[in-house]
Parts: sequence; structure tokens; C-alpha cells
Amino acid sequence: MSLRDIEYIDCEQTSIGLICLRERTLPGLPPTVITEITLDHEFLMSSYNTASERALSSVALELHAGRNLRVLVGGLGLGYTAREALRSERVGSVRVVEFVPQVIRWMKEGMIPLSGELNEDARLDVVHGDVYGLLDAPPQAALHDLILIDVDHSPDEWLGDDNGAFYTEAGLVRAKRHLAPGGVLAVWSYAEHSPFADAMRAAFAEVRVEPVSFDNVILGERETNWLFFGRD
Repeated sequence: MSLRDIEYIDCEQTSIGLICLRERTLPGLPPTVITEITLDHEFLMSSYNTASERALSSVALELHAGRNLRVLVGGLGLGYTAREALRSERVGSVRVVEFVPQVIRWMKEGMIPLSGELNEDARLDVVHGDVYGLLDAPPQAALHDLILIDVDHSPDEWLGDDNGAFYTEAGLVRAKRHLAPGGVLAVWSYAEHSPFADAMRAAFAEVRVEPVSFDNVILGERETNWLFFGRD
């Protein structure tokens, strides 16, 4: 499928590179306008294919039967993981920790498709910070029922040089100190990664690896992302 009419909405230099928010139009009747984020001109995410980002929340919710759930999301992106959590009446609060302040500003200023819906939900709190640093340190606040991580491309392709420690058995053991009893840790990856699945199995009593496949009409191919879930 050909693409046309790419428009850059905002670009700013950050500590991890040049991050851009852009729109492009898929031809059709009517044409479809999609929103994308790029980093150093490499694709990060799109409002067009969001199945795996939404499943990160929905599957984690399936694995937890509680109510008034406290959810921590690592990485705001375009907001689809947070929005999917907020769609559940069993979720009491969602805190999103986003490393890049420009991404938070895009949401706050109505520049992404989900801005209105996210900004109007009083259960949502979006803060600037390093979710990996937070999870590496001992808990200083209330524990979370769900921790949903969608930051890096995969367990061995990181956006930050210091992120790799999280994907080890020791890193996961430190992270799960932030889970309340029965809590679920969920991690997104664009690729299957057996060593990370092994680390999850070493850190958690129960692990689920969930492939999410969809037709990527932009690339003209079938694509699969991978979700990893752990709980004790």
C-alpha cells in the first residue's frame, strides 16, 4: 500500500535522540489519517496497528481477578495501553511513567488521537520519570496490581543503555517487589525472545508468552509482536 501526505507535527531533540510526532494518510475512500512517533527517523509506534499494545493491558487484566486495581504503565507512547486499562471498570487508577517529557506534552496539549479521552479520565496520572529506575529501587509507595512495560523494541534492543538490567532474572526479581500479592508483570516486545522468557520463568512461578499477530497493511505483511506475563 502506498503512502502519501506525511506531515510532521512536532520534532524535538531529547536525551535519547530526535523524537518526532507525525501524521500520514493512507489512500482510500475515505482516506485514513494515522499518527506515528519516530526516534532518529526510525519508526517507533503507530495509531494504526495497536492490537499488541491493547493486549498488554487486556491479557494482564484477564490474569487478575481483583477490583479497584492499581496499574503502573511504563511508557506512554500514543496511549493505547493506558486507555485499554482504563476501559475496565475494575481498574481504580493508572499511573504512567514516561521518560520523554515531549510525549507527555503531546498528550496534554491534544496532539494525539486519544488526548481527549485520556485527559478527561480522573483515574489517570502521567508523570515524567524512568520506570526502570523506579522498578530497580525498593518500593517507596503503594504496590501495584499490574505493571505493564512497553518501552524498548525488545529485551535486547533498548532505547536507553541502562535498560538492559531489567530484562535479567535479578532485574525482574527486583521489579516484582513493586507488585501486590497476586500481581502481574507484563512486558511488550516486537520479537520473540527465549532468553527473556527463561529469565521470566526463573523469577516468577507462572509465566505466559502471548503472540499477537495482525495484518500490517502499511508493510503488506503479517506481523507478530510478543507479550510476556509473569505472576506468583
